[in-house]
Amino acid sequence: MRLYRIFALIERDMRKFFRNPALMMASMIFPLVQLVVLGYAFGGKITNVEVGLVDKDTGNPALQVRAGLNAIAQNPRTFRLSEYPNLPKAMADLRKGSVKAVIYIPPDYSQRVLRNENPRVAFIEDNTDTFTASGIQERMQQLQNSLNGPVLPPLEPGESPASNLVSLYSPERLPSSIQIQTVEVYPYIDYIKYFLAGAISLSIFVTAMIGGGITFIDDKARGLHEGYLCTPLSKADLVLGLIGSGSMKGLMAGLIITMIGGLIAGIPQILQPVRLFYLIVVLAVTSLAMISMMFLLMVRVSDPLVPRAIFGVLNTLLFFPSGAVYPTAGFPVWLRALSIVDPFTYVVDALKNLLLKNTGFSGISLDIAIMAGFSAALITGCTLLFKRQI
Repeated sequence: MRLYRIFALIERDMRKFFRNPALMMASMIFPLVQLVVLGYAFGGKITNVEVGLVDKDTGNPALQVRAGLNAIAQNPRTFRLSEYPNLPKAMADLRKGSVKAVIYIPPDYSQRVLRNENPRVAFIEDNTDTFTASGIQERMQQLQNSLNGPVLPPLEPGESPASNLVSLYSPERLPSSIQIQTVEVYPYIDYIKYFLAGAISLSIFVTAMIGGGITFIDDKARGLHEGYLCTPLSKADLVLGLIGSGSMKGLMAGLIITMIGGLIAGIPQILQPVRLFYLIVVLAVTSLAMISMMFLLMVRVSDPLVPRAIFGVLNTLLFFPSGAVYPTAGFPVWLRALSIVDPFTYVVDALKNLLLKNTGFSGISLDIAIMAGFSAALITGCTLLFKRQI
């Protein structure tokens, strides 16, 4: 054993390490990315959730309810109010996912308050997202307490404040008991059902990382990629062929996890033909988008260590900000902005709408359109960056 021989090996490996800046950055930045993203992606306060309001009463008690709702919307900004002309229209948007809850003030609310006949305001919530629903429900409970708060009657001439307090709690002076009644649209949702959409999207991402990233780079390192370049295939042919094969692998992986995961989680009627068709469409578009993204990232990379080094960084940056584990309404502003450009966000939203609500095409049309546009842009970028020569 000679120390200079050992030092020579150490020097060789260190030179290789320092010549690969991508590997260096990934190894140092990955823990910081995890710290920042995971630290802010869990347990934040729910803010700026879209809530529908249907007010069929114009009396003063109804105006007090609206004032309380507007106060919550202003600070602490738990939700934003959207006016609806009628309850069916609001319920349609609730089932589609455009709003997370609907507040309904019935036409006889003010009369019931004045007659002390158990006045009620309906709070209809989308309980598939328990975190968001609980955050809104907490504010509604605070509103109910404020509406039922004690109101001091005016002092009579010569009456002391102490006697005012005594008369306040006499039976004839008690205020109306206003109740905000919670209505859950869907049956109870276990967290395993809530997390299923994220697990499916993650399975497609892993397949894309292997099939669209690691395998492609390994083929280039072993010289197999040169065989494609010896054929008369154009750049578009090569790109579409490689992306197409990877998309088929992602679709198969996603469909298997959907079926097995759906049975484990207890998703009812998951094999319903129309529902299954929509699921296949979402999985196909998702696979195409994920493979296209990975292919664009790796189209000019030759070092087989690069995709393995950035796998953890991409997983953290794409999966956790998507709302798969915790709703995006609890994110800070910068992380919510990241979720808007994150393709995982639209995959998770579409899968949750189909698996938890069975909304049909109305609940996934926007997500599919965004993912299809995302895929088209990425495929165009891949074709432009693909090198037809070695």
